[in-house]
Amino acid sequence: MRYEEFVELGYVPGPDELIALYRVKPAKGLTLEDAAGRIASESSVGTWTEVKTVTDFVRSIRARAYEINGNYVKIAYKPALFEPGNMPQIFSAIAGNIFGMKAVRSLRLEDVYWPRELVESFPGPLYGVKGVKDILKVGKRPITATVPKPKVGLNPQEYAEAAYEIMVGGIDLVKDDENNASMKFCKFKERVELVLKAREKAEREIGERKGYLANITAPYGEMLRRANLVKDLGGEFVMIDILTAGWSALQEFRRENEDLRLAIHAHRAFHAAFTRNPLHGVSMKVIAGAARLVGVDHLHIGTVIGKLESRKSEVLALADILRKEEIKACERRRLLEKRWWNKRSVIPVSSGGLHPGLIPYVIKLLGHDLIIQVGGGVMGHPRGPLCGARAVRQAIEAVAEGIDLEEYAKSHIELRDALSKWSFTRPV
Repeated sequence: MRYEEFVELGYVPGPDELIALYRVKPAKGLTLEDAAGRIASESSVGTWTEVKTVTDFVRSIRARAYEINGNYVKIAYKPALFEPGNMPQIFSAIAGNIFGMKAVRSLRLEDVYWPRELVESFPGPLYGVKGVKDILKVGKRPITATVPKPKVGLNPQEYAEAAYEIMVGGIDLVKDDENNASMKFCKFKERVELVLKAREKAEREIGERKGYLANITAPYGEMLRRANLVKDLGGEFVMIDILTAGWSALQEFRRENEDLRLAIHAHRAFHAAFTRNPLHGVSMKVIAGAARLVGVDHLHIGTVIGKLESRKSEVLALADILRKEEIKACERRRLLEKRWWNKRSVIPVSSGGLHPGLIPYVIKLLGHDLIIQVGGGVMGHPRGPLCGARAVRQAIEAVAEGIDLEEYAKSHIELRDALSKWSFTRPV
């Protein structure tokens, strides 16, 4: 089949077709239409030359580049091109060889419209926003989380002692960081045992539910063994670095999790390797939609004002993708229509360089169905993590009561000390 057969401007996709929105910069000497035809060909049924085995059926299921607007191209994919319930296969098609083609100088998969058949072939979150808030018995305020710092280097006893102070200070969730697995100086089993004991002690003392986001990321068999250990020890949450573990491991774990019943905290470590460049790669919007389908319960989306790169428009788009049942297409936000057919929502996680002085901004931006994760902004408090945790809760209380942080700090010493150290600075 010739490349031009994969371009059909004006074609109207059916509701059962997957739509991919790409930003395309053609190679020198090629038009945008030339590049679009090659992308649609390589991601569906075509190749670089005519072959004798093409049938009428093959022609009928070819992808079609049907709309070109500036540097943006929409390509429609027939349902027959995908195996339902197989996220690795879907990404191999719409985000596979096409990124290595000489026909494009740069290529970015901006967004995806997921048709109903594919949406319903995935389980979605086990708990979602409401379920996680119910576990922790948190009402209208945001859930809070903290990573004991330094993120790697503490032994299990030191880690558990920090976790205890964090929880007694009022933080809801203690979280492992993305690279804290099971090192010689801090073995997973011992760390989990001690942190969950600290959790029980903290719950008895202050009468609030607490949780531990234990990082089970590992080769899949070990990942499952670690999850079973968490369950056996009374844990209710696990954390997975979903992109380094991969869609296959995440899907299989979500299937096993029907029995384990653990809430899945999804860390997005590795994403910026291919999401940060606005001209090339895959946008975080695509990752967020796929993660909701596969079935995570929390997912990091950025802060706008923290230490990690995140644009306001993208952070808001990610929050909508995770929490809303339906989204209208928006050309300005490079968003395609979304409908999740009653898949549970996912809690956005705002993290990376936050401290109490920035909390009002985050809540104003993202609302209350949110996890606010403050690491260094708790552990770096002048009087230690217990006071740092209190300062976070005090900042949230001030927002809830409509009181300016500086005014609230006059009668709350922990918040006052936090503002004295960090004020309202935005980390770089």
